Amino acid sequence: MLRILLYLATNAAVLVVISTVFRLLGIDALLLQAGGIDLGALLIMAAIIGFSGSLISLFLSKTLAKQGMGVQVIEHPTTPVEHWLVETVARQAKRAGIGMPEVGIFDSSEPNAFATGWNRDAALVAVSTGLLHHMNREEVEAVLGHEISHVANGDMVTLALIQGVVNTFVVFLSRIVGIIVDRVILKNERGYGPGYFLASIVAELMLSILATMIVMGFSRYREYRADAGGAALTSRGQMIAALRALQRVYEPQGLPSAEFATFGISGRVGEGLLALFRSHPPLEKRIAALAARD
Repeated sequence: MLRILLYLATNAAVLVVISTVFRLLGIDALLLQAGGIDLGALLIMAAIIGFSGSLISLFLSKTLAKQGMGVQVIEHPTTPVEHWLVETVARQAKRAGIGMPEVGIFDSSEPNAFATGWNRDAALVAVSTGLLHHMNREEVEAVLGHEISHVANGDMVTLALIQGVVNTFVVFLSRIVGIIVDRVILKNERGYGPGYFLASIVAELMLSILATMIVMGFSRYREYRADAGGAALTSRGQMIAALRALQRVYEPQGLPSAEFATFGISGRVGEGLLALFRSHPPLEKRIAALAARD
């Protein structure tokens, strides 16, 4: 999922910057009072850092998606395809009860699409040139319905809140680990020693991996809802056909085991532990879930 990849990258960058600034300014040092740990102050600091990263990423998501993916927003449709895309999104947005999103196209040979934005009434929906090439209009319409459903469901906002919570606990627990290493293991009794900074940074990196698993689990769950929403805005047959079209493109080729599938609606899925880092469930499971709906 492109929006997830860009969001997580921005969130990580903001967290690193804010955490570094807090360390350099000595704000971490204020957490020790009379040789103990002020857990309340630590939690407040962790929440400030954690939610700053997630909320800044949310508010920048649309701008970063445009710049990072080279999205060309269709302001004045000039081709039949552009007219059709804008009209289809407008119709679906109205049915979903959201404001008209910006509509764009980005250059990629792979069939992908994404929706992003901090506000369900000011979102961006973009499709790749590969999607338009590999799918017919009914299938593309279903994909657009899937993305419009993400917007209508408020998935980006919910993602930001979940990310803020997990960020908070990553920062909080990493500082606790740092203090334990510094004070208990290394027996440092004055301020913060190198052990605190090194241990807290390592712990933050390790805990961030677990946090990513949580966020990706949320993303996989929301994909089923977006599939159902896409089916409601078009038809179940169209949504299943779109997912089948993705299978024809991706699954026969396979993937390198180290590649994370975080792009668009395609959701290529590996096996084993890597599956915990996937933003999308397997296509076959998504198709089965749609087929089983009443």
